[in-house]
Amino acid sequence: MRTQVAIIGGGPSGLLLGQILHKAGIDTIILERQSRDHVLSRIRAGVLEQGLVDLMTQAGVGDRLARDGIPHHGTILTHDEKELRIDFTRHAGRPVIVYGQTEVTRDLYAARDASGAPILHEVSDVELHDLDSDRPHVRFTQNGKSQRIDCDYIAGCDGFHGVSRQSIPSEKRREFEKTYPFGWLGILSETPPAHHELIYANSGRGFALCSMRNPMLSRYYVQCRVDDHVDNWTDQAFWDELRHRLPSQYADTLVTGPSIEKSIAPLRSFVCEPMQYGRLFLCGDAAHIVPPTGAKGLNAAAADVFYLSDALQRRYLDQDVQALEGYSARALARVWKIERFSWWMTSLLHRFPDQSEFDLRMQQTEMAMLAEDNRAKHTLALSYVGLPY
Repeated sequence: MRTQVAIIGGGPSGLLLGQILHKAGIDTIILERQSRDHVLSRIRAGVLEQGLVDLMTQAGVGDRLARDGIPHHGTILTHDEKELRIDFTRHAGRPVIVYGQTEVTRDLYAARDASGAPILHEVSDVELHDLDSDRPHVRFTQNGKSQRIDCDYIAGCDGFHGVSRQSIPSEKRREFEKTYPFGWLGILSETPPAHHELIYANSGRGFALCSMRNPMLSRYYVQCRVDDHVDNWTDQAFWDELRHRLPSQYADTLVTGPSIEKSIAPLRSFVCEPMQYGRLFLCGDAAHIVPPTGAKGLNAAAADVFYLSDALQRRYLDQDVQALEGYSARALARVWKIERFSWWMTSLLHRFPDQSEFDLRMQQTEMAMLAEDNRAKHTLALSYVGLPY
């Protein structure tokens, strides 16, 4: 097989990159390790920055998002019984849009199918070769048969555990990582949300988040031990713990119901530098991870897609052979700002095992400064709704 750009990973970032390049007349083949059903079963964030909304529109897959996406003009931060609302429209000039990542992926699959562009599922033994030459290629196995794709460039959109980043020689990359001493226990329930905007709660028992996917589908999280297991939590135990962590006005009106999904996610901050090596370019979780506090994972990947698709279009459509050389530096400049915001939100809202009384007072003082200073609200709002590309 031969293509211009081989895309490793068929999640939302790989699909979005493929769709934008297809619209520009650039050929791609997407390789995905899992089945389509598995990809669509993954429960992920649902808060979209305007930049990602605009990319979906550019890719020709924004109709359902425009119809069903729910604008959120602010968010609630609480510390025990104290509450602070951050008004996005006032302080940043635009809202975020609530629209589930599964729905983003579903829209992109539909567009890929309509285009007839190939996506190969359930591939294994993926190997990237000759990345530092002008003739890279990909080897893989599908249905027990060994295959090869020759290409001009490779986009690594295959996540933290994928092959792409590991294909960069260790002496050519530098990795920065911070792991957090807790996880998030999350459930999905067919219940109305606790509030029409997201609630980020810091309590003496730990962090909690109340979010939503639509008016009758809610996503809730509580901070838990990093070594905890979902089997330790009945639905009733989860709802009881969530109530303990919310201000009484929300706890008293919380509507509960059976969980339809339950999982625990560890939290980490991670960055790989550079995000390119030869003809290989990393996107999204293959290059960087953020803790979910602040809903930046998918949005950070979308920014990478913007920078890489822009450089590839300039390379193919404008014959700008230098366009791709600046991809990593351009992407990383934004990535580190997103890392800072997600780390700061995590530090502000969680209870740490070794937290001292001084540390707790610093959290309380940070909340007080946010409440009193519009400049601080402005800074938080700008980061939350999305920094410019």
